[in-house]
Amino acid sequence: MRLLVWLRLGRISNLPTVWSNALAGSALAGAALGAASAVAFSLVFSLYYVGGMYLNDAFDRHFDRRERPERPIPSGAVSAMTVFMLGFSMLGAGVLGTFWLAHAARLASTDGAVVSGLVLAGLVILYDAYHKQNPLSPLLMGLCRVMVYVTAALAAADQTTASLWLGALALLCHLIGLTYAAKQENLAALQGVWPLGFLALPAVYGLVLSLRQPLVIAPLLAYVGYSLHALRFLMPGPKRSIPGAVVRLIAAISLLDAVLLTSMGQSELGLVAVALCGLTRLGQRYVPGT
Repeated sequence: MRLLVWLRLGRISNLPTVWSNALAGSALAGAALGAASAVAFSLVFSLYYVGGMYLNDAFDRHFDRRERPERPIPSGAVSAMTVFMLGFSMLGAGVLGTFWLAHAARLASTDGAVVSGLVLAGLVILYDAYHKQNPLSPLLMGLCRVMVYVTAALAAADQTTASLWLGALALLCHLIGLTYAAKQENLAALQGVWPLGFLALPAVYGLVLSLRQPLVIAPLLAYVGYSLHALRFLMPGPKRSIPGAVVRLIAAISLLDAVLLTSMGQSELGLVAVALCGLTRLGQRYVPGT
């Protein structure tokens, strides 16, 4: 039972989307990770994510006491101080792990990867501390995921590319739309829908990529179809569920990663990313993704 509390705090079910982000970021920089390296990258970036989720609950404890008293901290299952300590410790371990990844890759310099890791950790803290009532919080959340791409790229290849930045922009647009929907979770209705238009831009970019690499069409159709399925849960009616839309849009991150991996000629890893989407949804059945 105690373990479930810690899993809920870390939104552990969403971790497969972080793993596919790490794969996509390294691939977009021109690196090809072996199986052992892929596992190592997944573990290191899991530290950033789980640490960030812990801090999210710690900073939100006063809000959750009013709106979500069943969350672990306001319910008394864990103390805020313990969660703060663990969250900051995991972010620090993530930065150290990034240095280790870059060192293991025998890069000429590890400075870029370490600096990028520090920026990622800083953005995570900034988002967690100030996302409530912050109109720019969807942008901040998107930038956190963008920095996963960038940090993975620098740790694997010590370089960024045009493909990386364009893919990061597509991911940013998806995260802006997703985070906007998530901010409405405690409201009875969406407060305007125009930010959801950002979700269309990754699909447009995927179409452009398919002109160069036709194999992109398959994961692109999966991404578009599943995103539209998720958006159905925002429509008025008996099946309306903003959290239901949010968790599906989170899982769709891995489908977007599959599009980008396939566009770089790594269709096998693209299939892995599709499987990680399924693993995310399976995990969300047992550990809530929001």
